[in-house]
Amino acid sequence: MSLVEPVPNEPAATARIGGERALVVADYHAGIEAGLRYERGVELESRADERRARLLALCDRTDPDRVIVLGDLAHRIGDPGTVERKELTALVDAVTDRVPMTLVPGNHDAGLDDAYGDRIDVAPPEGVRLGDVGLLHGHTWPDPTVLGAKTVCLGHEHPAVRLRDSVGGSRVERAWLRGRLRRGPFEERGDDAVWNDPELVVFPAFNDRSGGTWINVDGQSFLAPFLPDAVDSAEAYLLDGTRLGPYREV
Repeated sequence: MSLVEPVPNEPAATARIGGERALVVADYHAGIEAGLRYERGVELESRADERRARLLALCDRTDPDRVIVLGDLAHRIGDPGTVERKELTALVDAVTDRVPMTLVPGNHDAGLDDAYGDRIDVAPPEGVRLGDVGLLHGHTWPDPTVLGAKTVCLGHEHPAVRLRDSVGGSRVERAWLRGRLRRGPFEERGDDAVWNDPELVVFPAFNDRSGGTWINVDGQSFLAPFLPDAVDSAEAYLLDGTRLGPYREV
């Protein structure tokens, strides 16, 4: 059995971390509607309550000992605004009333350690290894200890695939990306890590309004500084578990 198992039809997975069972999600982007209004002048009705209810329903479904967020818990970079802070506080309250919560901070999470560090565990931005699972957001090179895990979980990319039908129509679906990490790019950088030939699991974004990297479309680039060079033969999977095969060939 894999250390990290996607929850069917959901942008979430369970992970065996030591003696714990963790529910893991990435790229929650609380307050995204306020951010889009501020950044782009786009007016969207808030889905804050719906996002929180979805995560709590996943807690009910998977019965975890801990919830782990692989970065970008918040949306706006820097100190969150009033609307965003309201959503974050309600979320942190609801989750930590049930189980402990860990944040592996992403590039959007500046200031969250100061705001919520007394209530949630905040890992270093270079990631953390818990048991045999390495956890990071992906906007930085990982700490070498993360690379010593058997499975490395990554957010940040928001992977998605564009699918075409027989009559020329297309749709975009969030996707998982799974493959083996290559040691070369990390050795070239000088990382001195114990190497366990880890599997890489790139998580889809939990927030369906946050866009994504179309991994099967020419011209789309990855965001993590070590991708795609550091991954071999990665395959794409839809949220329902459908295996699409090598992501470059989808």
